[in-house]
Amino acid sequence: MSAPTPRPRRLPHSPVVLRGGQWWLVGRTGSVPASDPAFSAVLDDFAQAMAAADRAVADLRIRQSEPSAPDPGDRR
Repeated sequence: MSAPTPRPRRLPHSPVVLRGGQWWLVGRTGSVPASDPAFSAVLDDFAQAMAAADRAVADLRIRQSEPSAPDPGDRR
């Protein structure tokens, strides 16, 4: 049995998809591989930054949903 193929990852709000480790520019009439190494490196960095931001937002939402404990230093 072969390993499952990873699903293509689309960068949010962009015409760019990562398929099999290769970035592709997607348009209405088809797609073309992004063959410029510098451009691909920028897309990699941007995708990593987006993933980190998504994780940070998810962590904030988890923290906001937790009940807050009273501050022991607040004595009135």
